[in-house]
Amino acid sequence: MSGTGPFARACREALGAPALAMAATFLAFGTATAAAGLPLGWALLAALGVYGMPGQMILLGGGGVAAAVAANARFLPMAVSLSPWLGRGGARWLSLPFIAVTPWAMAMRQLPHTPPAERLRWFLGFGLTSWLVAGLSSLAGFLLAGRLPGPVLAVLLLTNPIYFGLIVADAARVHPARLSVACGLLATPLALVLPASLGLLAAGLVGGSVAFALSARRRD
Repeated sequence: MSGTGPFARACREALGAPALAMAATFLAFGTATAAAGLPLGWALLAALGVYGMPGQMILLGGGGVAAAVAANARFLPMAVSLSPWLGRGGARWLSLPFIAVTPWAMAMRQLPHTPPAERLRWFLGFGLTSWLVAGLSSLAGFLLAGRLPGPVLAVLLLTNPIYFGLIVADAARVHPARLSVACGLLATPLALVLPASLGLLAAGLVGGSVAFALSARRRD
């Protein structure tokens, strides 16, 4: 293992539990796309281009591009928090298409313990592998349409968010992360009472802002 480069090592890591979780969710999305009567090209474009399940599901439900962009606005703070770990060169822009919840969460856990010169290559390996898994799983789901019952699809669709929650729970052993998780859970009702295009964004903004304010107050 010591002779393995960071890119190849990250590809292998992505093909473990993260790939299984992402594959399950995108498999369900591909099946749902076919059930909605949309073509395979639409499913692949949404999976690889939007690459964020809330935005993809809003598009699938006819919510429009603006609503999908709002639902995936959480990627902006993810990119901002990830950027310092990827160096200062222009090459870090290559990571932008691959920022999603699972690659981001794994990177924030892994990169602090990775030598600075290897961080960008690690993230590109993990991100590219996860992105390809998403596309291939959407394709498989589209081809399997009609063969999976609704309850199974619902469970598959939630697999990746649950896995992401477990990653965050592991990170929550650190106090700031634990506070963020708690505030996010308390803000969850906002996602239930507001329109789908705004609920997730509002819950994250309110919960994150409260957590930041409380954390800053503790430092003072």
